[in-house]
Amino acid sequence: MKRLNQEQLISLPADVVLPQYDRSGLKAGIVHLGIGAFHRAHQAFYTEKVLNEFGGDWGIIGCSLRSPSVRDQLTPQDGLYTLVERSGDGEKLQVIGAVIRNLVGPENPAELINIMSLPNIKIVSMTITEKGYCHDPATGNLNFNHPDIQHDLENIAAPKSAIGFLVAALDRRFKAGIKSFTALSCDNLPNNGEVLEKIVFQFAEKISPELANWISKNTCFPSTMIDRIVPATTEDDRREISARLGVRDEGLVVAEPFAQWIIENKFSDDRPQWEKAGALLVDDVRIFEKIKLRLLNGSHSIMAYTGYLSGFDYISEVMREPAFVNLIKTYMAREAGETINAPAGFDIEAYKQQLRDRFSNAALKHRTWQIAMDGSQKLPQRLLESLREQLAAQGHIDIICLGVAAWIRYISGTDEKGNSIEISDPHSAELRLLCDMNAKNIEDKVKAIVGVRHIFGPDLIHEQKFITTTIRWLEKFYSDGVLSTIKKSFKS
Repeated sequence: MKRLNQEQLISLPADVVLPQYDRSGLKAGIVHLGIGAFHRAHQAFYTEKVLNEFGGDWGIIGCSLRSPSVRDQLTPQDGLYTLVERSGDGEKLQVIGAVIRNLVGPENPAELINIMSLPNIKIVSMTITEKGYCHDPATGNLNFNHPDIQHDLENIAAPKSAIGFLVAALDRRFKAGIKSFTALSCDNLPNNGEVLEKIVFQFAEKISPELANWISKNTCFPSTMIDRIVPATTEDDRREISARLGVRDEGLVVAEPFAQWIIENKFSDDRPQWEKAGALLVDDVRIFEKIKLRLLNGSHSIMAYTGYLSGFDYISEVMREPAFVNLIKTYMAREAGETINAPAGFDIEAYKQQLRDRFSNAALKHRTWQIAMDGSQKLPQRLLESLREQLAAQGHIDIICLGVAAWIRYISGTDEKGNSIEISDPHSAELRLLCDMNAKNIEDKVKAIVGVRHIFGPDLIHEQKFITTTIRWLEKFYSDGVLSTIKKSFKS
């Protein structure tokens, strides 16, 4: 079967949405670091809308900082790929043309730095996941002990980290007198723009105080809130969609119909008119970030760990069990809900129901294991900040503790049947060792894990109510099993 490419567009079925602009004349205005499935289903999707309706030189140069897989998928396809929107009503297929080139940073760091330094590049955006920021989630500071950061400070002309590439390109622009780009974080971090600005500045100060001063005066770091469920693409997805297209698409991505993007309205230079494509430009993103991180992402993490340990492969399967639905309803109303003051005109109860409906979308095969990845980087903003607020206000913390206990049970590395769990987390070795060292005493295990300061900070180990409640849940998980515990505790 032939591969999807520019030449094959005319042969695609009539119901497939195609680019409505001349791709041959499209110039790059954006470099995106971390061109995984989420970017292709979200920011590139919004940019495609702008190009289809208004045109402009907003082509995207995508860059992977680790694996060449996306480059190898998209380059033979002239950057084209299919976005598949799935729901109970069926599928919508759209070919996205906004990505015009793909690079792999480690293969030629100098080339990527050169491209990021060009005057036509107005925006450098990124979806590098929480661990890609090489920072301490508990403090928000750059982790100068991270091996990639140590490497980059000694080899700024050939960096490995996204932070190193950003500073190297900004340094090049500073020295050449070229206007700065906007550095646009699109990752699930609270105040992600502020986090990025802080760690870029901390890194730049080590390179040159003059550079750091220039960055602080010339570079904007807008915060954003991004929302779309994008499960990992499977080989079955590729076979099914390729059969419908009549050509092979190695780069396709699958997503739910819902998409939301809220962006702080501050930019160093020009930008696409994303607001005309459905994005919301606001003065302050923080309340929207908080709502999403605590209600959607917090619920997702709780369902991921409890669901995986209960034998559910997909989130939609978790939501078919009434006790889990009641668990999530209770969490949204109490632990998370009590920490949120929704803005005027925002129907928070309708939003909670919308989330539960989205979680129940059986057409979207969103794996619990996928969401469970990198828990050490996710829990601080998804659960622990709510925990701190609730402790200070003497509010409910029961389900937050349940979520932490389920995570500890998960990172122990063995499920309830004795099978090994494939843990994907930058601190998995450290956490597994602590679990193994304290395997015979649940209280010691909880205290050892909560004592990891770069995850839990220095304070939570001293919060006795949190410790004892987490121990209680973990004891139940080991004695009764996770599924049985949830069914007994959250009967509707």
